[in-house]
Amino acid sequence: MQEEKKYRPNVAAIVLSPSYPFNCEVFIAQRSDIKGAWQFPQGGIDKGETPRVAILRELKEEIGTDKVEIIAECPHWHSYDFPQAVAAKMKPYDGQTQKYFLVRLKKLENLDINTKKPEFDSFKFVNINEVLSHVNHFKRPIYSAVIKYFKEEGYI
Repeated sequence: MQEEKKYRPNVAAIVLSPSYPFNCEVFIAQRSDIKGAWQFPQGGIDKGETPRVAILRELKEEIGTDKVEIIAECPHWHSYDFPQAVAAKMKPYDGQTQKYFLVRLKKLENLDINTKKPEFDSFKFVNINEVLSHVNHFKRPIYSAVIKYFKEEGYI
């Protein structure tokens, strides 16, 4: 009998530039531990936290600010398995299950990836339609589904 997989509860944010809705550019950042791995800010949900509280904490920890406007929340949780190399570091978890938020950065000046424990070494804003060409293969299906959801709902 196959053992049931364990997924780490996680939050993630599609961070829109302050120029939204006139310009639909989103923040992506390159992981400092994996060159070429671009992603949205994300992180685990601590015990006792709601996803909303967790996303604001994670944004503060990863991009130096929680000064955002939460525009929408994807109602679905999306799960993915870690690649083998990542899974070894993330034991006992086999992957993550994520709650996605669409947020708008209030001011560019608030953004700072040189945090106490930097997770990113570079960032850029890209057109929402270019995101998938920048991110890791194993995250593309979820990113695609979440972007599709926010587009269909008329947010982006």
